[in-house]
Amino acid sequence: MNLNAGHEPEGVIKFNCLHADGPLPTEDGLPQLLAWRRILHGLGLIGQTPERYDGYGFGNISVRAGESGFLITGTQTGAPPELTPQQCVMVTAWDTRRNEIRAQGPVRPSSESMTHAVLYELDPSLGCVMHAHCPDIWHKGEALGLPATRSEVPYGTPEMAEEVRRLWRETDASSRGVFIMAGHEDGVVSYGADAMTAGNILIDHLARAYALEHQETRR
Repeated sequence: MNLNAGHEPEGVIKFNCLHADGPLPTEDGLPQLLAWRRILHGLGLIGQTPERYDGYGFGNISVRAGESGFLITGTQTGAPPELTPQQCVMVTAWDTRRNEIRAQGPVRPSSESMTHAVLYELDPSLGCVMHAHCPDIWHKGEALGLPATRSEVPYGTPEMAEEVRRLWRETDASSRGVFIMAGHEDGVVSYGADAMTAGNILIDHLARAYALEHQETRR
C-alpha cells in the first residue's frame, strides 16, 4: 500500500449508519469470510498502516447472507491477522439515494459497505465481494485492461455507488469480476459467486501484474 499521508485515509464512514448493537443475526457464510480474510491479510491486501501514518485499517471482505443482506468485516479491523465473529457485522438494508445503511452486530460496518451493497444489488448471483489494497494491480490496471471508476469519485459515497452502476452499464466489469478505484489509491475490488471465486480472481490479477513488472524490468 502507498503510505503517502497526503491521501485521504480509509476507515472514515461517509454514510448514515443505523446500527443495532448485538449478536449477528446469522453466521451463514462466516467461515469462508473469516478464512479468506486471513488469506488476504497474509498477502498484505488487507491490513493497517503504521501508527506514524495514522494507523488506519484498509481492505474488507463480505459474503451474502440471508435473503437480502450480507456479512462484512467491521470498520477499523485491519490490524489482526485473524478475525473473530465479534469483528463482523451484518448489513440488513441500504438506500444509496439517502446514503443510508442498516446493520446489526457487535461492530459497525466497513466504510466501503455501500460499494459492496451496490454490487450485491446489481448481480443477485454474487456471493462475495473483496475490497483490497494492491498497488501492484492498481498501477497496472490500464495495462491489464481493467475497468476503473473515475478518479474524481471518492470511496464510500453515493457517487461511488452510481459509478459502480456505470461500470456495469458501460464496461465489462460484470463479467471481469474485478475493477480498480482510480480515485482511491491502491483500491481494487473483486467479486464472484463465492469467496473462492472472488479470491482467485484477485490473486490471478496479482500474478498478472507481477508478470508485467518482470517483463518491464527485462527490457
